[in-house]
Amino acid sequence: MTTKLYAPESTGLLFIDPYNDFLSEGGKLFPRLKGTIEANNVLDHLRRIVAAARGAGIRLFVVPHHKAEPNDFATWKHPTPYQLGAAKMQIFEKGSWGAEWHPDFAPKDGDVVIKEHWAQNGFANTDLDHQLKQHGIARVILIGMVANTCVESTGRYAMELGYHVTLVTDATAAFEPAMLHAAHVFNAPTFAHAIVTTAELLAAL
Repeated sequence: MTTKLYAPESTGLLFIDPYNDFLSEGGKLFPRLKGTIEANNVLDHLRRIVAAARGAGIRLFVVPHHKAEPNDFATWKHPTPYQLGAAKMQIFEKGSWGAEWHPDFAPKDGDVVIKEHWAQNGFANTDLDHQLKQHGIARVILIGMVANTCVESTGRYAMELGYHVTLVTDATAAFEPAMLHAAHVFNAPTFAHAIVTTAELLAAL
């Protein structure tokens, strides 16, 4: 990789779901993610990547999940088991601390906050593709939560839309090590053009 691969005028950093419920002690899903977060030093890697990207002039796009309300899926014909489970727990409950940004990753001036996605794909029913195109982005770097759901789904669709996709393996997490392994070893090569560690990415930036 060379610096030209991540030219700031055509590269976007996609930070998926940087919510307290995922990334902070006390978050509703943090206990299930804690093992892989700590094993891979994910929080520190996220901090380093965000700082390096901003320092290099790469724009940050925050890609957030829908904030939960009690009756979100009451009239839906086809909610998934994950959606029903999240609704029961009120993950990212609207107005709650869990649905606030992790304090280290709150958007800053110049960042773009994308409309909320309802399921896993950050492009589906949102303005992500439009915002990327309006900002001249051809290459996306994926970090955030969760590796085998929203990160993978967003990356896969980015590839389908013609974007160059970089996945940073130690800047995401999953509920189980096996899920993280499958997402990175088996699934990522089907959509990601570059599969890198934080150290490798920072060297390229």
